[in-house]
Amino acid sequence: MKLYNSVGPNPRMVRMFMAEKGFDVPKVEVDLRGGENRREPYKSNVNPAGQCPALELDDGTVLAEITAICEYVDEKKKDTPSLIGDTPEERATTRMWTRRIDLNIAEPAINGFRFSQGLKLFENRVRCIPEAADGLKAAAQDKLKWLDGLMGAKPFIAGEKLTMADILLFAFLDFGGQVGRVHALVLVRDHDVDAVGAVTDVLVDPVQLDLQLLRSEADRAEHPEATCLAHGDHDVTAVGEREDRELDVHALRNSCPHAEL
Repeated sequence: MKLYNSVGPNPRMVRMFMAEKGFDVPKVEVDLRGGENRREPYKSNVNPAGQCPALELDDGTVLAEITAICEYVDEKKKDTPSLIGDTPEERATTRMWTRRIDLNIAEPAINGFRFSQGLKLFENRVRCIPEAADGLKAAAQDKLKWLDGLMGAKPFIAGEKLTMADILLFAFLDFGGQVGRVHALVLVRDHDVDAVGAVTDVLVDPVQLDLQLLRSEADRAEHPEATCLAHGDHDVTAVGEREDRELDVHALRNSCPHAEL
């Protein structure tokens, strides 16, 4: 078994899920910046959709969608707590929120970036619609505010424990906090105060963004324990991951992720 890995929020989401489950497999690094995933032999041998990550099983079967990979890992690794749910009701709730986050936040935000600041990098790889960029970003921001309102005092999105929905949201918003154009609306926990401010507002050359990302991901690869989420208590305002790796959705309000999906 092996994981075809790369930079970007989708592979990171799977790595974080695996880390939380204690599921370790060898990794094959794919050069997304160089377009390795968009050409042969990757498209024929691994994923015809040209996307990362992909999990190749021992029998040669390849799983290539992040939620499918995570569900497989959750079912195979029964000796650690489920990140999807222990009952039909819990599993349905997790899947509901995972789909909402994917469709309403992650996809529009990432396409909003691709179609604007990331256009030079992506215009020859995927169909880009520059005139849709602002609307897509606004749609993602609207749903983040909607989600924050529904969260209330809940520690996690789908209830009282960490699930796949939390990991998905964190991976995309943290990625957006590292590269591209980032505005953050920060809710100061335990003080019932909205502190609204621009954390950063920068337009960066896409190639430089990928160089920054490669350095960041290389650091994480050297310290895989840093991908785990739930163990403690210290707020950070702009990123949404606590010092102890507990997800703080209230600190994740508005960002535009960037990746080759």
